[in-house]
Amino acid sequence: MRQPHIDDVVRLNQDIPELELQRGQTGVVRSTWFAPTVAYEVEFDATGENKRALLLERQVTVEELFQQNVDLQVQ
Repeated sequence: MRQPHIDDVVRLNQDIPELELQRGQTGVVRSTWFAPTVAYEVEFDATGENKRALLLERQVTVEELFQQNVDLQVQ
């Protein structure tokens, strides 16, 4: 697995009850922090209200979004 980067979609690996976030929710990485350890500011928008959490790499997994090639026929 690769490390998250800004604008990556990530999936939460554990519940964070203090923020009402559940394992499996997806969010978008908005910034990266480097001191004292690497952490990611992730924005979640599950209920229409934006929540941001500062998370460690072990708490998230990058969602690999693949685009399918589509052949277009010109008529």
